[in-house]
Amino acid sequence: MIEPLVVIVPAYNSEPTLAKVVKDVRRNLPGALIIGVDDGSTDGSRQLLRAVTDETIEFDKNRGKGAALRAGFDMALKKGAAAVLTIDSDGQHDAAFAPAIVGALDRADIVIGTRDLSGKAVPKHRRIANMISSAATRAVSGGKVRDSQSGYRAMKAQVLRKVDAVGDRYEFETDFIIRAARAGFTTVNVPISTIYGSPSYFREFRDAWLVIKVLWRHRAGIWKR
Repeated sequence: MIEPLVVIVPAYNSEPTLAKVVKDVRRNLPGALIIGVDDGSTDGSRQLLRAVTDETIEFDKNRGKGAALRAGFDMALKKGAAAVLTIDSDGQHDAAFAPAIVGALDRADIVIGTRDLSGKAVPKHRRIANMISSAATRAVSGGKVRDSQSGYRAMKAQVLRKVDAVGDRYEFETDFIIRAARAGFTTVNVPISTIYGSPSYFREFRDAWLVIKVLWRHRAGIWKR
């Protein structure tokens, strides 16, 4: 496993699930530095992050997941990370898969925890949206991406130094994958299970539209930093 490893946990109003997520990460990745990013939460998430993570980044107002990840990546590099794992704070990612995701960096630059979205437990609109988004991302990037909306990812530090993705919300993760693939970095998928039930802050129309714009601009060759 690549070390030193930094785990980034972006959080927005996730007080009910946050402590367990961090506890499970520590159990499965002992020795990893955990950075919590509070994205302007209005519940007790900020105070909880201070108590359970090693470092915190705090936004006074909600800026979006992309902005939270970008800030986390910057701190991880300053801390000397050789690899970074991102995991959502809503409890939908099982930390038991973290060692397999990080371990797969031995054969790729980016690893995506890939969900099986075919089951009945997965909301239909999520299945359709992710299927379309993943297919479009593969077409635009040439990468082997089966779950473009998964926030459970590991990447080597050199990817973070090279890829300067844009967007402050969920479109950031799609833009990151495309830019990384076009820069020559490799991606592999590691199957994971997903625990549905916690609310998602993915806003169906606004955030889906932002992702579509990213894909269209890359496809048309008109995206500029």
